[in-house]
Amino acid sequence: MGTLIADPDHPRLLPAVLVPRPDVDPDTTRLRRTMRDWMVDIVAFVLCAGCGLLLFGAEEARTEVSRAVLNIDFAVGCVALLALWLRRRWPVGVAIALGLTSAISSLAAFAAAFALFTVAVHRPASKVFLVALLTIPTFPIYTATHPDDSTSFLLEASLAVLVTGGVIAWGMVVRARRQLVLSLRDRALRAEAEQQLRVEQAKASERARIAREMHDVLAHRISLLSLHAGALEFRGDAPPAEVARAAGVIRDTAHEALEDLREVIGVLREDGGDTPERPQPTLADLPALVGESRGAGMAVRLDVEEPEAVPANVGRTGYRVVQEGLTNARKHARGAAVAVTVAGAPGEGLTVEVRNRLPIGGGAAGIPGAGTGIVGLAERVALAGGRIEHGRTDDGDFRLWAWLPWPR
Repeated sequence: MGTLIADPDHPRLLPAVLVPRPDVDPDTTRLRRTMRDWMVDIVAFVLCAGCGLLLFGAEEARTEVSRAVLNIDFAVGCVALLALWLRRRWPVGVAIALGLTSAISSLAAFAAAFALFTVAVHRPASKVFLVALLTIPTFPIYTATHPDDSTSFLLEASLAVLVTGGVIAWGMVVRARRQLVLSLRDRALRAEAEQQLRVEQAKASERARIAREMHDVLAHRISLLSLHAGALEFRGDAPPAEVARAAGVIRDTAHEALEDLREVIGVLREDGGDTPERPQPTLADLPALVGESRGAGMAVRLDVEEPEAVPANVGRTGYRVVQEGLTNARKHARGAAVAVTVAGAPGEGLTVEVRNRLPIGGGAAGIPGAGTGIVGLAERVALAGGRIEHGRTDDGDFRLWAWLPWPR
């Protein structure tokens, strides 16, 4: 089977044409003629026939050439002109055949030159010079069968060499120009494909970022919902005012979760690229985050130093670390006290630690999780150039710790 590659000899067939197997002669490759090909072939046939007839008439007017030679000249020339229609299928073979026929036919001279031009355009230089070398011995034969007493052999030979060299040079220039056009077109297509790939990669990166944001925000909201609902479930004898307050918190939290989900879905839609993005949280929003958890009944101690001085991008990542730590505490250590510590300085980095006591038994809230929160958080911290650690400590606490670079 063939392979699809670009063919510099036929740029009109871009982006690809079928190339035969290595064991098949490329001269036998069949190409379907386009309207442009038909026009070129018709014009070439008419020009070669017209110029050949003029040259044949000049030979016929000379008395040195016999009538038998002229008859053979005309018959062979007609066959050579018809062979021009096969030059696209077998350019090298047709060029060699017409070059040999030009030894006895003046009518075939221009057809042979055009066939040589075709080889120079569509084949490498090695084949072009091979065809030219094979046709060199035909000139002495032609001068012997078509003698001209008014012109010297040296002048005729020089003229033939100049014409042959000019045809080859012209064909090579056309070939080089086609290859240049093909190279420029290939570069343009490649640049367009690379640009499209960069756009797709940017879209994929943005969707991954949105997915991380969705996990962080929705997991926090839903864990609060579960905590409030669990409190109502276990305290069925609570005063109506407390029940109403808890129900209001559940309603507000569910509404915020739905708003977050609606925004994320709007952004992820193909036509949602222009959806405005809400301001991202920073360390200055930590008190509000901790306040939500305290309102749900969690015992949270917050210790943060100068949150306003932390750069926005660093503070946003630190905020997500605290948010994930509080969410995990609600899921897996219900009722345990949580200590949040944020400290650092420019040049030293920002350290964020969320620590809670692991439950001895029955402390889990029963909230299902995807198990990807810490994984996504680790990726977020790594992208920010930081480090993250998590796990059980020697004194029985669960510790989530992250260090983020804080430039001077």
